Amino acid sequence: MPGLRLRRERTGAASQRARADVAASTAEAIAGIELPSDARAAAFFDLDNTVLRGASLFYLARGMYQRGLLRTSDILRFGRQQLQFALGAEDPDHIVEARAAALSFIAGRSVEELSRVGEEIFEELMADKIWPGTQAIAQLHIDQGQRVWLVTAAPVEVATIIARRLGLTGALGTVAEHVDGEYTGRLVGDLLHGEDKAAAVRSLAAREGLDLHRCSAYSDSANDIPMLSLVGFPCAVNPDRKLRRHARKRGWRIRDYRARRRNTTLGIAAGTGAVAGAAVGIVAARKRR
Repeated sequence: MPGLRLRRERTGAASQRARADVAASTAEAIAGIELPSDARAAAFFDLDNTVLRGASLFYLARGMYQRGLLRTSDILRFGRQQLQFALGAEDPDHIVEARAAALSFIAGRSVEELSRVGEEIFEELMADKIWPGTQAIAQLHIDQGQRVWLVTAAPVEVATIIARRLGLTGALGTVAEHVDGEYTGRLVGDLLHGEDKAAAVRSLAAREGLDLHRCSAYSDSANDIPMLSLVGFPCAVNPDRKLRRHARKRGWRIRDYRARRRNTTLGIAAGTGAVAGAAVGIVAARKRR
């Protein structure tokens, strides 16, 4: 049948273009990077928009909503909190409120349940959202015998799942309080964000016997300038405008993979602010059904 044959040809062509994009991203990612085998060197990767296209918390909330583990009101409240955090970044009151509520949507859930669901959600929603270029760089560090960590404001349970699936050493993330195996909705400490993320990397380096001047770090956000400034080999990946300016001024490496996938990334959360829009979209789709 001509129509079926045409669809197959188009599907085959799309698959070939996708493989070509992955190959090109991989080649571009590792071009000009020479890593020595160094036991005192390591690499630290931000997660959202650096390793993963979009926001991991959005994918987690979406997957939980699809399973009936979140109500419409839960996901709208979550989206509103994240939007408030993004837009009110300079307002101390907004920061305190948003940080305190950042993981409230898992309150009452068991640790075992989040781990199990997190594994499923990674397969369903995140596995094909990993940036091939960033993954290639991480693998280059691993191939040279260096340790590689994810360092993210996302829940540490989710970050650990992603790190394990990508074959990384481990993950540092935001810790949600749990009592008797159930999450309380409160944080232990603060979000792993900005200066707190840099402090966590510094502490890890001291514990692991790493020389930060021989280490590398990768991020998309100006919020991670403190972490990037700690290491001898910082790199801006898919940088926001402020980080791009800072990286150029400092002579840092820049890698940007967004141009090739611009059409496929429309609608994906591009930071915490986009989570609110995604929540509204989910509710709108439910009303249409």
